Amino acid sequence: MNIREEVRKMKIDAPELAASSVEKRNLALSMAAEALKAHKEEIFEANREDMEAADRLGILPSVKKRLKFDEGKLADVCSGIEQLISLPDPLSRVQLSRELDEGLTLYRVSCPIGVIGIIFEARPDALVQISSLCIKSGNCAVLKGGKETVRTNRVLFSLIHQAAVEAGLPEECMLQAEQHNEISELLSCHDCVDLLIPRGSNSFVQYIMNNTKIPVMGHADGVCHIYVDEEADLQMALSVIVDAKTQYTAACNAAETLLVNRKIAKEFLPVLARTLSENGVKIRGTEEVNNLISCEIMEEDAFNTEYLDLIVSVKLVEDVEEAISHINRFGSHHTDSILTENAQTAERFMQMVDSAGVYQNCSTRFADGFRYGFGAEVGISTGKIHARGPVGLEGLVTYKYRLFGKGHIVGDYASGAKQFHFKDLQ
Repeated sequence: MNIREEVRKMKIDAPELAASSVEKRNLALSMAAEALKAHKEEIFEANREDMEAADRLGILPSVKKRLKFDEGKLADVCSGIEQLISLPDPLSRVQLSRELDEGLTLYRVSCPIGVIGIIFEARPDALVQISSLCIKSGNCAVLKGGKETVRTNRVLFSLIHQAAVEAGLPEECMLQAEQHNEISELLSCHDCVDLLIPRGSNSFVQYIMNNTKIPVMGHADGVCHIYVDEEADLQMALSVIVDAKTQYTAACNAAETLLVNRKIAKEFLPVLARTLSENGVKIRGTEEVNNLISCEIMEEDAFNTEYLDLIVSVKLVEDVEEAISHINRFGSHHTDSILTENAQTAERFMQMVDSAGVYQNCSTRFADGFRYGFGAEVGISTGKIHARGPVGLEGLVTYKYRLFGKGHIVGDYASGAKQFHFKDLQ
C-alpha cells in the first residue's frame, strides 16, 4: 500500500465526512459497538496470539499489561462509545456571531481538523477510542498501531471500518497502516495530514516530533507527582498514593514521585513505606529519606524518571513552595496532585504548578478522557496550544469563519464611505 496516495484520497474525501449528519456518525458508532460485542471471541483469539508472541519476544511486563484486550477492556471501550453517542455534536457550533456592518455578518463555526494520523504503541483499546472519537468529530483517521498487537488491531479496525461504511460514512474515513516503514512515509505527508498524535514511550514520541513537519499533539513523558502537605489527612493520603501508583502502573498518569513535607515525615514515612511494601512498591529516595526509612538512595538529577513500574521516588520538602519548584523543574506538565485540608495551600499549588492537570486530595489516575466525561480520549496533551490534558471531542475540532455579505467591498471602508459598527448578535 502506498500511504501517500491513500492519504491524498482521504484528504479529498475529508469534507464529505465533515459534512455528514450527527445521526449518521452516531449510527456508525452504535453499529461499531455492536460489531465489537458480536465478534468478541475473534478479537480475544487475536489478542491471545499477540500475547503469546509478546512472551516469545520477552516484552516487558509493564508493556504486556497494555497489550491485553479482554472482557474488561471490551466493556470499557463500549461504554466509552455509548458515552460518545450521548454527547452533543461538536460540529457546526456557532462560537461567535457578529454584525460587522448592516448586511455583513460574521460567524465562527466549529469544524473537524481534517485528516489525523495517530501512531500508537501497544494498546489495542487505543485504536477503538481513537477511531470512535474521530468518527464522532468528523475527522478522517490514519491509524498505525505497534507490531506487538498487529493481530488484535487488524480485527478491531476491520470491524469498526465496516460499521462506519455500512452506516453511510465515506470509505476513506479510516485507513490502517501496518508496516513499520509506513511510519516514515506518513511523517512526510505534511501536505495532506493535518495533525499527528503519537502515543507511546518517550523515545518514540520524541522521534515522531523530530522527524515531521506535521503539527504534533501529545506528550513524551508522564512524570506525575503527589505532594503530601503538613495538613494532609494521612490515612486518606495512603489510599490516594496506593491508587495513583498501583491501580495501573503502566499508565502515563500513574504517580512516579512523592514529595512529603518534612514536618510530618518522621510520622508518615514509616507508615507509607510499610503500606507501599505491602502493595509491592519499591521506594527510591534521597539520603534524607533513607535516614528515616531504608531505601535505595537516588541522586537529585534522577527525579525526572518515569518508571511505569512498581517503583516510586520519594523526597522531603520544606513546604508547598519547594514542592511547586520541584514539580515545575522535574515534572512533565502532565498531572500533579496535592494532599491537604488547607484550601489556601491547595489554591497556591493549583495556581503555580504548570501542568495540564492539578488536583487536590485525589489520585492522578483521574487524568483520563473517559473519567472526565469526554467519552474517550485520543491521548494526553501537555502542550498549551489548541488542546491540553485529556484530548476528547473538543480537542479534535477547530473552526472556520463564515462571512455573509450583500456585495460589500473593502474599498468602501478604506475610503471612509462606509464604517464598521461591530455588534455581537445573540
